[in-house]
Amino acid sequence: MSTDWERIYEHAIEWAYEAGTIIRDSFRKQLTIETKSNADDLVTNMDREVENFLIDRVRKYYPDHQILGEEGSGDDVQSLEGTVWIIDPIDGTMNFVHQQTNFAISIAVYHEGIGKVGVIYSVVNDEMFHARAGNGAYLNKLELPRLEHVELDKSIIALNATWLTNNKRMNPSLLLPIVQSCRGTRSYGSAAIELAFVAAGRLDAYITMRLSPWDFAAGKILIEEVGGTITNLDGEPLNLLDRNSIFAGASDLHEHILEKYLTNGEG
Repeated sequence: MSTDWERIYEHAIEWAYEAGTIIRDSFRKQLTIETKSNADDLVTNMDREVENFLIDRVRKYYPDHQILGEEGSGDDVQSLEGTVWIIDPIDGTMNFVHQQTNFAISIAVYHEGIGKVGVIYSVVNDEMFHARAGNGAYLNKLELPRLEHVELDKSIIALNATWLTNNKRMNPSLLLPIVQSCRGTRSYGSAAIELAFVAAGRLDAYITMRLSPWDFAAGKILIEEVGGTITNLDGEPLNLLDRNSIFAGASDLHEHILEKYLTNGEG
């Protein structure tokens, strides 16, 4: 029996919208805020409530699928065999807590390790970025064009300043020439939004040193559907079951930065 990917795609979008309504309704309520790995790694009762909502939906309609969720309410996923949903209920929790904007719901569906459905919903802006493999990527009902060639000196790159000052993964001097050579840098505090913006051409590239699968799984599908490239900072394929450094962008720009600045350390 073949998998009905169109139905799964529709469900992912529908459930993201429903989860967004839950989050917007919470703005009038008191949040319970806790920390996870460190004082800046926040989790709220809404993160857990939204994750449970999404997991309940998946289990009801697709009980044979695995679920990898940020807050740990899903399965202990050890492989990408079969169909796996990768969910981040609120990507950008710090923004959600402090600003009530610039956060997103991220839902990805992979089958045998291949991305099939990617959904990133920027809740406050009501922007739904979505893609089904082989059918292009969309912002709401508008199909996103394939990414065009852009020179580094005309590019806008998303890069958190933390990686330039406190970077154990890489010598910051390797990143500084990129910052100095591009037209400008931005940081939105949500990896899902930044990856969606790359897919939409609002950003030309995104560089970060450490993301978990739920942070990038949906964005990877979106970017590849518009002809972009996403790898780790060594140019290697991403591991969807572990943390990775991330380098995403228009393919020509990605190749140029990778060869000149990251792998050879020039600049």
